[in-house]
Amino acid sequence: MTSTNSNPPQPLEDVRILSLALNLPGPAALMRCRKMGATCIKLEPPGGDPMSHYNKAAYAQLHEGLKVLTADLKTEAGQQTLHCELASAEVLLTSFRPSAIEKLGLGWEELHRLYPVLSQIAIVGSPGERAEEPGHDLTYLADNGLVPGLELPATLYADMAGSLMASEAALQAVMTQRISGKGVFIELALSDAAAYLALPRHWGLTQPDGAVGGAHAGYRVYACKDGRVAVAALEPHFAAALCAAAGVAASDIRSLLKPDTRQQIEGFLLTQTRQELKTLALAKDIPLHTMA
Repeated sequence: MTSTNSNPPQPLEDVRILSLALNLPGPAALMRCRKMGATCIKLEPPGGDPMSHYNKAAYAQLHEGLKVLTADLKTEAGQQTLHCELASAEVLLTSFRPSAIEKLGLGWEELHRLYPVLSQIAIVGSPGERAEEPGHDLTYLADNGLVPGLELPATLYADMAGSLMASEAALQAVMTQRISGKGVFIELALSDAAAYLALPRHWGLTQPDGAVGGAHAGYRVYACKDGRVAVAALEPHFAAALCAAAGVAASDIRSLLKPDTRQQIEGFLLTQTRQELKTLALAKDIPLHTMA
């Protein structure tokens, strides 16, 4: 769904963000920050961002409106370019391991000494002492119980959640700077982003016996006559409308947790085409979405 607000708030207007972060989380965070009004500059190595090679369309969308410069940070010329940009930036975004940060001369203690007003947002894989451990989106999701079968997750949840946390951190940093006049260091871990997404599962909500994990007959994915249908009739009035349409005598939440109720709804939906279900949803105010 696209926003209908043609003039969204610009809380990062006049804020310059310099990014050294490659691949997905950093650029996605930068994309969010630019939409909040920030001026965004990115330094890429001579070989470019890997995303520009394996998915040009994604790279183009992520970097729309950004100023992209090339700099080899392992050379004196590259360091000069870096520090020239740092001198006018309010926020630095990185996605290196701490050891790599130190080798580039960007440890927080030295950075803060040189640029007291500058804030750094460091995206790492795991927090604290585990920040040097190798990992990617899939391993962080797996570590938090979000890969229950053999299939890959539908999207890069940890990376995208991490990008949202990074853009949130940019707002936190700017607010702190405006109050104290000094920059701050914020480390955020993609594994923590995965853990945050996993909270409903840890609470039991999305486990197989949880209300939104499959136990509730009104909140499931079913087969229909020519495809699939995602049904989200969780609230009592939605569930009642679904049961009435399916001819199921379900009086309360306990009824909707019974296997026979689920089987009756399943049988009804198998008789319906996607178009019939769309028509039914509009007529009876039932939240559902059909899929091929």
